[in-house]
Amino acid sequence: MSSPPGQNAHWIAPSILSADFSRLGAEVDAVVAAGADLIHFDVMDNHYVPNLTVGPVVCEALRRHGVRTPIDVHLMVRPVDRIVPDFAAAGATYISFHPEASEHVDRTIHLIREHGCRPGLVFNPATPLNWLDYTLDQLDLVLLMSVNPGFGGQQFIPGVLPKVREVRRRVTASGRAVRVEIDGGVKVDNIGAVAAAGADTFVAGSAIYGSPDYQATIRAMRAAIAAVA
Repeated sequence: MSSPPGQNAHWIAPSILSADFSRLGAEVDAVVAAGADLIHFDVMDNHYVPNLTVGPVVCEALRRHGVRTPIDVHLMVRPVDRIVPDFAAAGATYISFHPEASEHVDRTIHLIREHGCRPGLVFNPATPLNWLDYTLDQLDLVLLMSVNPGFGGQQFIPGVLPKVREVRRRVTASGRAVRVEIDGGVKVDNIGAVAAAGADTFVAGSAIYGSPDYQATIRAMRAAIAAVA
């Protein structure tokens, strides 16, 4: 399993959902060269969410292409357990899932870890955080959706910020090194507010891949984060 980034306290995770799929290897190489810490995979099944995207074969292809950066797999699928071993074998580093999509959340968390990956739990904007009462001590990542899952390019939902603060409070109280990730509508002009709320890992798709200069955009994101650190 790939090691996580070691230098940046705040991680930028470009989502390949917004990349040019006709040249995906080059697109991933480009954001890594521009300073990305993680590569984010939005995996949709046209069942749990109304869209269909990529599977383990794409993850495996990027590893064969030579991508060594950690891969952050966000499963928007139901059922979850069947596909976890496939993504682990394909080279995933983190695997996160929605508790509503698993029949047995504890079992799925352990399945992810048993296959050598770091487990994460994902919360939609209206999903309560109660699941963390029983799982936080087993997680490496908590992913908060700041849009409703299913499509890229949506507008950030500001009402998620109090939820970010609450997750950060819980993580700090736990004393564990759990990443607090945000996904959906993250851009240069709002990433500072998200960081101030307590997020340390930021998924950005169209904000990076839709910009003319990936490096300049990632640099501007880091500057906005630093301004509130």
